[in-house]
Amino acid sequence: MRLENKVAIITGAASGMGAATARRFAKEGAKVVVADMLTDEGEAVAASINAAGGTARFMELNVTDEANWHAVVAATVAAYGKLDILVNNAGISGSAVNDLLETGIWERVMAVNSTGPFLGTAAVVPAMRKNGGGSIVNMSSMSGIVGQTMVHMSYNASKGAVRTMTKSTAVQFGKDGIRCNSVHPGLMPPMRTSGATADPTVRAKMLRAVPLGRAGEADEVANAVLFLASDEASYITGAELYVDGGYLAM
Repeated sequence: MRLENKVAIITGAASGMGAATARRFAKEGAKVVVADMLTDEGEAVAASINAAGGTARFMELNVTDEANWHAVVAATVAAYGKLDILVNNAGISGSAVNDLLETGIWERVMAVNSTGPFLGTAAVVPAMRKNGGGSIVNMSSMSGIVGQTMVHMSYNASKGAVRTMTKSTAVQFGKDGIRCNSVHPGLMPPMRTSGATADPTVRAKMLRAVPLGRAGEADEVANAVLFLASDEASYITGAELYVDGGYLAM
């Protein structure tokens, strides 16, 4: 199995791409911490993994809370003896807004989407150093590469920050055996926090710009995350992997 004996924390794992990644990791032998603020949904994901023969537990995590991050990392190491992988997946959409210049939305989206991954990285690096290395996979977006209409600029900015922070992490901690890469999904099933981008008419228009002519699936992103997290990507760091149906090739 591709992640046998690995221990992973996956944020935003109560639903969507995070849940798909948690299940995929567990099938490949990883011990998975399902980290999220949604307790019932997160517990259900962990229970489904355990029922299928995997190993998982839910831990409540607000990614904007530094103390909460350190508590989750400590609890993970106490439970499993180490930490090998962090997937910074938790995020919120910038399309569920009416005022694209609202300051409050900027602060909230940046806090979750960019400060959250920074706090997670800062919390896991010491544990990974003790292991002699590890893998961090940051969930950016095609929105971190290009500008878009109907989306608060905080979303593009936050995902662009994740993209560049990934490269900085790779450069700073490569000497410790810590790899860091980013995944950039394109048009996917709507997030719980999606607004305009969940509208069927809007999505149909967006699809016209996708060479493959369809939206992606959460499992397709999970497969990309799995590759970057695994030892198969042992000489890949600071890279960005597009899972966008060819959108960014246009």
